[in-house]
Amino acid sequence: MQASTFLWFDGHAEEAAELYTHVVADSAILDRRRDADGRVVTVTFELGGQRCIAHNGGPQFTFGGGLSLYLECGSQEEVDTAWAALTAGGEEGPGGSLTDRFGVAWQVVPTALAELLADAEPAAADRILTAVHAMTRIDIQGLIEARDR
Repeated sequence: MQASTFLWFDGHAEEAAELYTHVVADSAILDRRRDADGRVVTVTFELGGQRCIAHNGGPQFTFGGGLSLYLECGSQEEVDTAWAALTAGGEEGPGGSLTDRFGVAWQVVPTALAELLADAEPAAADRILTAVHAMTRIDIQGLIEARDR
């Protein structure tokens, strides 16, 4: 068996797959399936090693905030680059969340967040989490400053 993320789009499957594989390291488009008229129906791609399928299924289904793609970034530069690319035409949300221009929800989170919380005493952890919830794009230096207050 193999589990994959299946994303239903209204005509933007190829464009979305191209954006996502450009933003996320170790990603690639694996296959494009076309209908008899040559239009892309599905795009199979790997996103950071995870297999995904983008399908042009029409307008009957839309994305919701209850499910999101979680992108862990190793540096502030990675956070900033991914954030800029994914929010272009989309919408920023609280605490590292965003909705891209296709309606897909994302969590863009630095690995430093888990590291800071793992080593923090309870009061410092509360300050870090309060800082995260006050941010849109997560700023690692801001988390460190919250921890050290």
